[in-house]
Amino acid sequence: MRLTEFWRRLEEVLGPAYARSWATDHVLADLGGRTVVQAIDAGIDTVDIWRAVHADLELPAKER
Repeated sequence: MRLTEFWRRLEEVLGPAYARSWATDHVLADLGGRTVVQAIDAGIDTVDIWRAVHADLELPAKER
């Protein structure tokens, strides 16, 4: 998944105004205690990051 696709999906779920803030501040256990932004900076694949976001937000299967 391209980074632009990841951000598009996150903005669809959380809204464009909140997505970046949430990605900067919210720590996800499935990302080793990192935020989304920290995980991106660490080079973690965006597919893995999206899976962690999907699980954390308990999104429906159709959002995978």
